[in-house]
Amino acid sequence: MKNLKSITTLLLLIFALGCSKEPKTEDTKPKQDKMTTIQYKNLKVEGLSIAYRESGNPKNPTIVLLHGFPSSSHQYRKVLSELSDEFHLIAPDYPGFGESDFPSPDEFTYTFDNIASYIEKFLELKKIDSYAMMIQDYGAPIGFRLATANPSKITAIINQNGNAYKAGLGEGWKGIEALWANRNEETEKALLFVFSKEGLKWQYTHGTRNPEHVNPDTWNLDYLRMLRPKAHKMHLDLFYDYQNNIKLYPKWQKYLRDNQPPLLIVWGKNDAFFPESGAEAFKNDVKNIDYNIYDTGHFALEEDGEDIMRKIREFMKK
Repeated sequence: MKNLKSITTLLLLIFALGCSKEPKTEDTKPKQDKMTTIQYKNLKVEGLSIAYRESGNPKNPTIVLLHGFPSSSHQYRKVLSELSDEFHLIAPDYPGFGESDFPSPDEFTYTFDNIASYIEKFLELKKIDSYAMMIQDYGAPIGFRLATANPSKITAIINQNGNAYKAGLGEGWKGIEALWANRNEETEKALLFVFSKEGLKWQYTHGTRNPEHVNPDTWNLDYLRMLRPKAHKMHLDLFYDYQNNIKLYPKWQKYLRDNQPPLLIVWGKNDAFFPESGAEAFKNDVKNIDYNIYDTGHFALEEDGEDIMRKIREFMKK
């Protein structure tokens, strides 16, 4: 009994000593808040509700993420999550896209000039006066309008298949060029496949190494929005207006030559709309280019997001 009491006393002493030890430094350190939570917000701009996704600390460098057709801010979901530890990220949905208001094309002018004016006002309301921008597809004509209007606000450009040169227009434009030449029922009808589920899936998977790398949510979300009344007319209006972007290419190229923004190219070379020749053309006007070409399609982030985000992080730190 005496031995049992001695052993119990010894065990209690060992336990007490163990509890009194200083905790390890790594356990007492507060964990760094990476602020990876994506917030889904809305802001009224000229009477329209503009939806946007935002993540990261606003005290960090800002990257404005400008989406393409037929997508929305959803296309930047990986970037918003993975890079929010070091950057402030904001991705608006254009009027008529994503979760933003969709005014009827009978009452709202769907042109790139008009959409860019809403995004410019959106950024003003958010008090974002200095930012890098990531552009893709439609994000290029929106972004270059912002840049030429206020060159001093743009700190850098991250370009994933965002065109600014005639040399960068691929075979995928033939049907739209027919629309430009003569917009009528026949030339519009020829483009309707683009708005089908199969056509939308093709845009995401064409040119990929493996279509199974692409999340089906992408084209299914876009297809649901295509089912809204007059959605086809809205997109046909923008297809028709795209010819005015080409007229502005010389102005955008002059902006690049005059301002020399640091430029990161992360381009899917198998894009039927904007092939690698479009990426190559930027070398004519910009001296400071980090040039990266990927063996994938129009939405390079879907298949090569991990490497592209690593490149963005390195580029933004320079």
